Amino acid sequence: MQPLHPADPSSLEKHRNRYKVTVYAISKNEARFAERWMRSMREADIVIVADTGSTDNTVSLLREAGAEVRPVQVAPWRFDNARNESLRLVPHDVDICVCTDLDEVWEEGWRERLEKNWAQGTTRILYAFTHGLPGQDSPYTWFWKEKIHTRHGYHWIRPVHEVLEYIGEGEERSIRSDQLRLYHDPDPHKSRSQYLPLLEQSVREFPEDNRNMHYLGREYMYHGSWEECIATLERHLAMPQATWEDERSASIRYISRAYVANQQWQEATRWLHRAIAEAPHLREPYTEMAQLAYRNRNWPAVYHMVEEALRITTRPDTYMQEHFCWDATLYDLGALPCYELGLLRQACDFAREAVERSPEDSRLSHNYMLIQSRLP
Repeated sequence: MQPLHPADPSSLEKHRNRYKVTVYAISKNEARFAERWMRSMREADIVIVADTGSTDNTVSLLREAGAEVRPVQVAPWRFDNARNESLRLVPHDVDICVCTDLDEVWEEGWRERLEKNWAQGTTRILYAFTHGLPGQDSPYTWFWKEKIHTRHGYHWIRPVHEVLEYIGEGEERSIRSDQLRLYHDPDPHKSRSQYLPLLEQSVREFPEDNRNMHYLGREYMYHGSWEECIATLERHLAMPQATWEDERSASIRYISRAYVANQQWQEATRWLHRAIAEAPHLREPYTEMAQLAYRNRNWPAVYHMVEEALRITTRPDTYMQEHFCWDATLYDLGALPCYELGLLRQACDFAREAVERSPEDSRLSHNYMLIQSRLP
């Protein structure tokens, strides 16, 4: 791989007297992402990585590509302490700090767009954080992320799901730019085992933080700890700070999933009705209700919930959105009850849309052909 260069000369000329931009990150055994990440980050003036104990060739790959890599020790392990160690490595004369992870990739030309959007007095900028990779035309999930900031006046807090906290003088000034898009393409086999004890610790340290409580309940769900999931998310819903309808609806949906796992269908249905009432503007609770009704072969309910979900056409820009509400899933679910109820033309329309959204899915193609064959 070629050594890192900040940018091409013509691009540098445009920005030479404006801002000094540094990318900083933490790493541990990220060799599979190192070269891709460095290609994306090369538009920065400096790339700094705090390596927390890699045993593969992550460090050598990063250094060969031009990154400044420093070994650091964080014991006991916490993500906020690791982030703060990496931030301390950033020179004090840097204007803009860009914190990313090695499994993330910027759209090309991000440096120029960043400088155009960064106004005098800005302390932090929010950007679009997207699951997937640039150039993918499949439905993606995105929400606002806020890990670009001034060199001074910030530090990281929380053992996991760490938060960038403003501690500077004067008023914080945050701006948003949908022209900046960072893509996240993680290793699907990477273990989440450290998240649960760190979240439990975070809730102990910050018991009034309703977001932490929500994250902890969700993590219990990921681990299949259904009773802990239900109890923790009920605690979240009871917190006076927990007022955001989207997040409350998600907690309720996760409780329903726990009851589904225990095959307590009536309780699962009751909680999903509550999730719909909490956030009727979201597709997610309708979609999960349609999926639950499908499990029980309640075809009229499946059809009704699919129709209600599809009435919602505005995709939210929060981390609460679920990709399965915006891909082929709803159309697949819609085709099935229409077929069973004898509404073959509508079933065919749903099935065709499902195939168009997921043409590589052989099951959807088979269903579409089957329904077509039954049309008069």
